[in-house]
Amino acid sequence: MYAKISHNLNRILTFASKFNPLIIAVSKYYTVNEMREAYKVGLNNFGENRVLDAIEKINLLEEEITSKSHYHLIGHLQGNKVKKAVGVFDLIHSVDSLKLAAEIDNVAGQKGIVQKILIQINNAGEEQKSGIAPSQLESLIEKIKGLENISLEGLMTIAPLTDDEILLRKLFREMRKLKEEFHLKELSMGMSNDYKIALEEGATMIRLGRTLFE
Repeated sequence: MYAKISHNLNRILTFASKFNPLIIAVSKYYTVNEMREAYKVGLNNFGENRVLDAIEKINLLEEEITSKSHYHLIGHLQGNKVKKAVGVFDLIHSVDSLKLAAEIDNVAGQKGIVQKILIQINNAGEEQKSGIAPSQLESLIEKIKGLENISLEGLMTIAPLTDDEILLRKLFREMRKLKEEFHLKELSMGMSNDYKIALEEGATMIRLGRTLFE
């Protein structure tokens, strides 16, 4: 397993290293043992979709790994899971409403921390996916600025599952323009099937599962 992940990472880095992205190992479908192997090859950013699953895995990992790793919530965050998520995840990628941001801010304040977040954008307009429309971004950013216990780091998107490179480039380019327009630092976009295009169009974080672990 170690050799497989190491081989996959080297292949990914052959392309990705010139862009210097943060590589998030999406461990949501993989075991604690596979997370250990990923850590051994130098990966220490892990992406999970479900809060309780992530906490269970973190509790099973050795202290040496957890103390040196960073955890990313890349799935939708339900309001009733905010208390458990804040402070466990270094970065919450999926904030898509003022209500959710305010809940995160409130819990972070109670815990005496500042929670880093990204705003999720659904610029493909896919009904089944979370995220706000680009037209709503300016208003949401202005309101989030008033929350003291949140640090808005950037934007996130999940592109459609498609082989249409022209469409993907268009969507990723739109995201980069939004990031630049609002002077944000991070842009989380690109997964196993489209990370190369995402990097070429300005991603600073890529979220890789299958292409890394399988």
